Amino acid sequence: MRPVEARLEEAVGLARAIGLEVVHSLSLSLARPQAGTLMGRGTIARLGTIIRDNAIGLVVIDAPLSAAQQRNLERLWQAKVIDRTGLILEIFGERARTHEGRLQVEMAALSYQRSRLVRSWTHLERQRGGFGFLGGPGESQLEIDRRLIGERIARLSRELDELKRRRTLYRTARGRVPYPVVALVGYTNAGKSTLFNRLTRSAVEASKRLFATLDPTMRRIVLPSGREAILSDTVGFISALPTHLVAAFRATLEEVTQADVILHVRDAHHPDSEAQRADVLSVLADLGLGERIEGGLIEAMNKIDLLDPLARKSLLNQALRNSETVAISALTGEGCEALLKAIDRRLNGGVRLVRLAVPLADGKTLAWLYRHGEVLGRRDDAAEAHLSVRLSEADLGRFGGMRKAN
Repeated sequence: MRPVEARLEEAVGLARAIGLEVVHSLSLSLARPQAGTLMGRGTIARLGTIIRDNAIGLVVIDAPLSAAQQRNLERLWQAKVIDRTGLILEIFGERARTHEGRLQVEMAALSYQRSRLVRSWTHLERQRGGFGFLGGPGESQLEIDRRLIGERIARLSRELDELKRRRTLYRTARGRVPYPVVALVGYTNAGKSTLFNRLTRSAVEASKRLFATLDPTMRRIVLPSGREAILSDTVGFISALPTHLVAAFRATLEEVTQADVILHVRDAHHPDSEAQRADVLSVLADLGLGERIEGGLIEAMNKIDLLDPLARKSLLNQALRNSETVAISALTGEGCEALLKAIDRRLNGGVRLVRLAVPLADGKTLAWLYRHGEVLGRRDDAAEAHLSVRLSEADLGRFGGMRKAN
């Protein structure tokens, strides 16, 4: 079970990620949650004193609240109240940059608010940007009923389905391009974007803010064998990720389900690393990747530059015993070459020896086979090159796609 201190620290990090000033934070033990207010009268009164004394205008409850609980607490404290889901929605609303990302966030926000009688979310300053759908300071009460929300959700769903169809076409086309896909996954702030930048020599935003990356980014990388691959950076996961968001971002996360290799980036320095790992694997299992998890993911144990000498030595020894675990520092670059070799090995797994006949005039296909396979023998006749080639299952599938396309 996740330690209370770690959960509180994460909640504070989420609040700061949206630019809020955290005046006071504490954890509470609730023996018997109250239906109308979640917590008891004494606790409400004690917190009310803290809220008044510190002139607090927004209270974040790191737990799910019903519409009635939220409304009652706001009335008792005379302050805005949001729960964990509402806070994460605000973060996602501010960070989403692509058209599809913004549609997904709006869809999640509408689904969340449909049962709550939509109100103007005036608790967060909108001059900093963010997701305009959620309202702004001084904005009048939003006059949208459930029927209108339902109609908007239906329109968003149709638009997202169309974007999904296009992405499927792009993915099919990419399947004919000779590049396997390596997807980075991991808990938010584990260092995925820093690693992405290191391996691809890119400049994707990488910061200590939670959910710094929302929209997937792809770049080409060259592996030690000379093989080329596409590296995909995806949204970070988090414990108790709201179901609205899992559903809304399922289409984006399909990039992970279609990847040839899944690379799990972990924060080896974080005291809650094992619990974070369990949360990531849980989301992957929800995406239908149970078999991939059982088959083993490559684990990049990041931030070893922050470990003390004893913990660092222990982790390096663990990595030596397990070829699927690599100790790295995305910041300094240590271990990244070993990580690329591990990806290379995984892509070469399941190699098959096949015999192929390729027209001599098809220089492009011949070059592809030499670049992505191991040509063990070749005999040319007047029209064709007859090759014995070792190809991975992934590349063999791509070769079949190229043949059909031609």
